[in-house]
Amino acid sequence: MAVRSNGSSCSMSHPMEHKETKWLLSFNHRYFESFRHFVGAEEQKHRVYGNTEVINTTHLFEIGGTRLINNRWSIGFYLPLASNVRSSLYEHYGNESSNPNARRETKSFGLADIRIAAYRWILDPVVSTKGNIQFGLGLKLSTGDYRYHDEFFRNDSTSIYGPVDQSIQLGDGGTGITSEINSYYNVNKKIQIYANAFYLVNPREQNGVSTARGGTPSAAAIKYGSNVMSVPDQFMFRAGAGYSMNQFQAAAGLRIEGVPAHDVIGGSNGFRRPGYIISAEPVLLYKQSKAQFYLSVPVAFVRNRTQSVPDEIRTKLTGTYYKGDAAFADYTVNFGLVLQLK
Repeated sequence: MAVRSNGSSCSMSHPMEHKETKWLLSFNHRYFESFRHFVGAEEQKHRVYGNTEVINTTHLFEIGGTRLINNRWSIGFYLPLASNVRSSLYEHYGNESSNPNARRETKSFGLADIRIAAYRWILDPVVSTKGNIQFGLGLKLSTGDYRYHDEFFRNDSTSIYGPVDQSIQLGDGGTGITSEINSYYNVNKKIQIYANAFYLVNPREQNGVSTARGGTPSAAAIKYGSNVMSVPDQFMFRAGAGYSMNQFQAAAGLRIEGVPAHDVIGGSNGFRRPGYIISAEPVLLYKQSKAQFYLSVPVAFVRNRTQSVPDEIRTKLTGTYYKGDAAFADYTVNFGLVLQLK
C-alpha cells in the first residue's frame, strides 16, 4: 500500500516551552518491509509459502523546518527523500516460473512530495497550561517523480523499461490539501494524553501513468479502469497516553492509517490498493536541553485491503464479487530528532 506519510512524532509539548525558540528543525526516518498479502482482512499465506510474495523495502527520510511566528502560529516545511526496493516474480518472469533468476528487483530513489503547512493553537497557551488543540492546513506539492521507470525482465536475455509499481513511485502526481489536528492534555505532571489526525485530499483523479510496466495494458485492465494509476487520498489517526520519567517519556496507543477507496473531492477511478492498517504503537522519547529524540514502532494487528473502484466495476460487470490484494508490513519503525534553534 502506498502510505507514504511519516505521520507525526509521539506527543506534543506545551507551546510556551518554545518561547525563546524561533525554529524547530526535525529529522525523521520511516522504515518498513511489506510482504504479507491480504485480500480483505484475510491473509494469503500461500504467497509466502510458495515464494510468490512481493517484498517492498522502504526508507523514507524527512527533513522538516518549522518557523514559530508567535506562541500560537507557526509554518512548517517538510522535504522527504525516499528509497524503495521492490522484489517480485510476477512483474518479471511470472509467478509460475521455475527459473532461478525469476525473482528480480525494481528500485526508486529521490525527492518525494514536499509539504507546506500553517498551524495554529486554538487555545491561548498562556491561559491553557494543561492542554491544547492545534489545527494545521497545508499543501502537498507534486515534486516527486510519479513516472519513475526501471527495468523489467521477461527472460534471461530480454527486458523492457516501464513505470515502476505505484507503491514505490516517488510521488502520486497530484497537488493535495492537507488537514491536521494535534492535541494533548496533561492529566498531571507524569501522565499525558495525546491524539493526532491527518488527512490528505487529492482532487486529481488519475495521473496518466500506465500500470502495464512498459507493456501494453490488458483489455480487462482498460475495461475495469485499472490501466492507469489513480491519485488517492490518505489518512492517519493515532491516540494514546504517555508517562514521563525525568527526561524520558514512554507512551502507548493505537494508530490507524491507510488509503480510502473513494476520495473526498474528485473521482476515484484508476488503479489503487485501498485499505487500512490498525497498529499498537509503543513510543519512547528522550529530551535533553534543546533536543528531543523519539522512537515509535507501530505493530500491525489488523490489515484490510478493501475494494477499489475498478474492483467495484469488475464486480458489477461480471456479477462475481472481486477484490484485489495488497502487501502489508508486520511493523514500521519511525525515529527522529527535533532541535530547537533561536
